[in-house]
Amino acid sequence: MRQPLFAALSAALAACSAVPSSAVADELGNPKLGVSYAQANCAGCHAVLFGETESPNPDAPAFKAVADTPGITRTALSVFLQSPHPTMPNLIVPAQDADNLIAYILSLKGDGTNAPK
Repeated sequence: MRQPLFAALSAALAACSAVPSSAVADELGNPKLGVSYAQANCAGCHAVLFGETESPNPDAPAFKAVADTPGITRTALSVFLQSPHPTMPNLIVPAQDADNLIAYILSLKGDGTNAPK
């Protein structure tokens, strides 16, 4: 179910709540490269594109839902991607790809106006 994944994401958020974010950190990564990475590596389980709400794997949240999780930040996503999760394969996302992937996920927040077209 999605609950274990959201519980892990919530734990990552809690671990990062004391870490201040900076405007410079929020500008890391390229969302266009991130969506390409997501389509090649994540779309088998997750709904990765803006407007997609149903993931191929019903236990995998849509990236839009992840982006709209209250309190989600670049730091929280970075911690989440570096932590093992029982419901996900043991992925190693290279640092540059992680920056791009995180930039893409964050671009989906709200109305998705920052998402690459």
